[in-house]
Amino acid sequence: MSWATRVRSIRSGAERRFPVLTELTGRLVSGNLLDAGTRLAAQAFLAAVPLLFALAAFAPLAIRNQLGESLRVIFGLSGQSEHELQQVLDQNTTEGARETTGVVGVLVALVSATSFSRAMARVCERAWGLPKAGTRIAAWRWLVWLLALVVVVLLQAPIRNGFGAGGWLGLPLFFLVNTGVWLWTQHLLLAKRVDWLPLLPGAVLAGTASTVLGLTARLYMPGALNRALGEYGSLGLVLTLLSWLIVVCAAITFAFTIGAVLAREPPLDRYLGLDRREN
Repeated sequence: MSWATRVRSIRSGAERRFPVLTELTGRLVSGNLLDAGTRLAAQAFLAAVPLLFALAAFAPLAIRNQLGESLRVIFGLSGQSEHELQQVLDQNTTEGARETTGVVGVLVALVSATSFSRAMARVCERAWGLPKAGTRIAAWRWLVWLLALVVVVLLQAPIRNGFGAGGWLGLPLFFLVNTGVWLWTQHLLLAKRVDWLPLLPGAVLAGTASTVLGLTARLYMPGALNRALGEYGSLGLVLTLLSWLIVVCAAITFAFTIGAVLAREPPLDRYLGLDRREN
């Protein structure tokens, strides 16, 4: 028996015995998931910067303070990086930004930021092999998802502190909120074309990934941001944040794709109802 025949025989046997692994490997290899995650990260960064300045310029003082505290908790900011954030949220800076930007500029920034929503929707659709939803159906969903994400970011500090109870409650609450956000994200941006239950594996995987990365960020990012600021200035800050976003967005992209495959293959398809629907 030749090597080529033996390899084909082994592959055929693996496909029969482990259909989930075969399908999963094929999707991960052929789906350009890392490229999709990188594009998603770029859109996230381009959306975050104008939204940050818009919130800093027009939000009430209490919301600005809450935003600053949540960003400190998310990235573990200290030293020079914390000083840079404080400058953005400073009262004098925000008054100047308000005069320069204006309400029309904020609305334009908000609409342009929906490019991040559209990129996330495409990640969800590719994971499930669905075509793009019509603009009339999806447009309001892009805006709603973006606004909800801003609220989640604002609440990061109290969530991770367990609303005052401490880390023993904050950590499981952080995981549950992440899982719930990614479950709702898929359902909303897929325009309800997939039921809630089949979306759960991807949501749990994405929730686990974002929780682990969220904890890791507090350990790694403070030193990395301060070193980048000291050596390269603002450019170093941009590159460090963008690198972190690429890791996070790639993890979410992989989680949604793996979750979609697991939900459609035995044994989970029986519990999630997909075997009955597809047959």
